[in-house]
Amino acid sequence: MGVIAVWKCDRDGAMFSNKKEAEEHDKMLELAANISSLLEEHISGLNENHSEEIGLLLARRRESLAKACKGKPEALMEEPVGTDNADNVTPLNASA
Repeated sequence: MGVIAVWKCDRDGAMFSNKKEAEEHDKMLELAANISSLLEEHISGLNENHSEEIGLLLARRRESLAKACKGKPEALMEEPVGTDNADNVTPLNASA
């Protein structure tokens, strides 16, 4: 039986076949958590689930959001490319 190295994300238990993808995923989740906290702190009555979903959306679209803030608002409407898109992150097993 062979040994396969995998990296597990502490935040959600997702497992990855390479360290770089695992670290990128973890950074995205950390950004999402911080955005969620910011929203909950400044918007009274915001549902925790909604703030988490918004945080994840903005974290996944961080590159498009950065372009929009730099004067290209149409960037938010473009399809995400690269690590900006959560579909490009391929966890081996998200249930752990």
